[in-house]
Amino acid sequence: MMAIKTVNALSHYTDWTIGHVHAGALGWVAMISIGSLYHLIPKVFGREQMASVSLINSHFWLATIGTVLYIASMWVNGITQGLMWRAVNDDGTLTYSFVEALEASHPGFVIRVAGGAIFLLGMFLMAWNTWLTVRAAKPAEYDAEALIPAEVAH
Repeated sequence: MMAIKTVNALSHYTDWTIGHVHAGALGWVAMISIGSLYHLIPKVFGREQMASVSLINSHFWLATIGTVLYIASMWVNGITQGLMWRAVNDDGTLTYSFVEALEASHPGFVIRVAGGAIFLLGMFLMAWNTWLTVRAAKPAEYDAEALIPAEVAH
């Protein structure tokens, strides 16, 4: 989208571009990394699975909802900013001041903070679930002892 000249002209230097980057960072990189950690943590600590699958599901939905709120608010703000910054009066002067565009963006900033807080809440759930998983892990000595046949061990 942003490679299209008219879209780029409208979105350049606005929150649209930042929202676009965060869509990739939160929606792709973070979610893939989180999923990888949920797969690896039980394996590293000798568990069959994470302590709570329902916490994983809750984390997924909080991260998804937080990401959507975060990036959608930035996309809307970006379009608003781009249109306000391009608007000119008949005499060629700007219709809106920078401060007016900033004031129009305020509701989007509030939604962005809410989305970020929801995403962060999901990360706290992950931290709690990781703690529960690690706390229940068996020490390596028990696993090693279980592999040695009983007649050899004594």
